[in-house]
Amino acid sequence: MPPAVRPSRKKPAPRRQARGLRTREAILASAVDIASVNGLDGLTVGTLASQLRMSKSGLFAHFGSKEDLQLATIEVARQIFIDKVTRPAIAAPKGLPRLWGLINQWLILVEKRIFSGGCFFSAASFEFDGKSGVVHDRIAAIMREWIDVLIRAVERAQQEGHIGASVNPTRLAFEIHGVAMGAHWAYQLLDDRQAYSRARATVLEKLRSIATPGSPRLP
Repeated sequence: MPPAVRPSRKKPAPRRQARGLRTREAILASAVDIASVNGLDGLTVGTLASQLRMSKSGLFAHFGSKEDLQLATIEVARQIFIDKVTRPAIAAPKGLPRLWGLINQWLILVEKRIFSGGCFFSAASFEFDGKSGVVHDRIAAIMREWIDVLIRAVERAQQEGHIGASVNPTRLAFEIHGVAMGAHWAYQLLDDRQAYSRARATVLEKLRSIATPGSPRLP
C-alpha cells in the first residue's frame, strides 16, 4: 500500500500576515493609551473592541486572554520608552551629560503626553505593587532594568571623572528616580503644573553639588 499522504498545511499568504500584524499593532497602540489612563486592570477586550470597532472574537484571535493582552501592552510601552527616552539619552556624550539626558528625556516623555495617561510605568508600578503574578513580575523586571540603567550611567560618569568616586551609584540612582516618581504623582494626582520643572531643578541641583571641577556644564 502506498504511504498515507498527509494534507499539506498552507502557510498564510504574506498579504494576510501583514494585515494581521497591522491589526495587532493598532490594537496594542490603543491598549497602551487605555491602560495609561484606566490602568492595566481597566484594559478590557470590550473597551478595546468598542474603540477599534472590532468584534470581541476578532480581538481574541490576537490575544488568548486578558493577561496575554496586558503583557503585550507592557512590551509595547517598554519599546516606546526605549525609543523616546533611552536612545535619545545615550546619544549624549558619556558621563554626566548622559545621566542628565536619561532623567530629562523621561520627564519630556510625560510632558509631551506620549502616553495619554502620563507615565505608563509609574502608573503600572503603583497599580501592581501589592499584587502578584506574571504581570506584576514583568513590570518589576522592567523597573529594575531602568534603575540599572541609571546606576550604570552614574558609574560611567564616575569613570569619566565627572562625579566623585565617593558617590554611591545605587543611592544616587534611587534619589533621582524618587524625584521623578514624585513629580509624576504630583502632576497626576494634585494637578501640580510645576511638578516637572521642580523635578528638573532638584535633580540639576543634586548633580551640580557632586560634579567635579572638570565635569561638563549642565543646563
